[in-house]
Amino acid sequence: MSVFDKLESLKEKYDMLEKALQNPEISAQELTKLSKERASLTDIVEAYLKYKKIKSDLAQAKEILETETDEELRSLAKADVDQQERDLEAIEQELKILALPKDPNDERSVILEIRAGTGGDESCLFSQDLYRMYTRYAEMMGWKVELISATEGAVGGFKEVVVGISGDRVYSRLKYESGTHRVQRVPATETQGRIHTSASTVAILPEADDVEVNLDPKDIEITVCRASGAGGQHVNKTDSAVRMVHIPTGIVVECQDERSQHKNRARAMSVLKARIYEKMQKEQHDARSQERKAQVGSGDRSERIRTYNFPQGRVTDHRINLTLYKLESFMDGNIDEMISALITYFQAELIKQELEDKK
Repeated sequence: MSVFDKLESLKEKYDMLEKALQNPEISAQELTKLSKERASLTDIVEAYLKYKKIKSDLAQAKEILETETDEELRSLAKADVDQQERDLEAIEQELKILALPKDPNDERSVILEIRAGTGGDESCLFSQDLYRMYTRYAEMMGWKVELISATEGAVGGFKEVVVGISGDRVYSRLKYESGTHRVQRVPATETQGRIHTSASTVAILPEADDVEVNLDPKDIEITVCRASGAGGQHVNKTDSAVRMVHIPTGIVVECQDERSQHKNRARAMSVLKARIYEKMQKEQHDARSQERKAQVGSGDRSERIRTYNFPQGRVTDHRINLTLYKLESFMDGNIDEMISALITYFQAELIKQELEDKK
């Protein structure tokens, strides 16, 4: 089946779904299912219809150019042909991207984890800067941010901070942020003005559904204790902090941000499921060499992905060799230019991989 046969087939399927949704006797469960299926096809079907219209308009303009003798009309037709050929090239590229295999996690909310790495106190302060950067970006995107847990550093900042970010297609925007983020700057504690290099790691975990990660309660060891650290005196008077250990994998989750033990349990379980889901996915990816090849450089946490150089006011992403000289704005949450560039790059890599696989 050619690409355009596939697109025509998707349009027919979309039309069938539209018709089915107009049935007044449809059940609520079926309505939700079909609506979700139709929504997943909307972008590619609309792009395909746009492609067909541009192609039709281009054929008409070319016909006028070939048959018309009036120079003024020929000039107008020539301008139309040039514009429509550019439009056609753009929509063909858009269709290539839309036709790529979908990442099943793109629609999901995420668990964001930031941990201080090399650099001691300065790394903790940088982790706090990253936390602020991502939460400001989330606010700009209209997403909901929920602090799950935080462990403070000795002089401030975070040794570790875990946040839930929910909203429309959060994972699709943030998935390439996983990795080691390096900072170069003069720490506030540095008396001789020397530049230090520190690092923090970022992990973006797609939230898992209960269906995908079905945990046996016997495999989870839960302990409760009094919360420590920030939160005020009240939080220390009750056994509200929750620690969960998933015995088969050894994954440990702690949550003490809420005063309610019930809320901390729910949040800890959400993080535990996300970490187990990520582990399951990694094992599946490692078992498929082609998929692993397509993911090279796309967010391995051991990989240094980005450097934030404060003396020079620049941020560089090493995967795509993009440097932006607006670090202050970037740290204030204006990171969409970098995120869009990463998405474009990895989409192009996937298209290249698809073409190589077809050879």
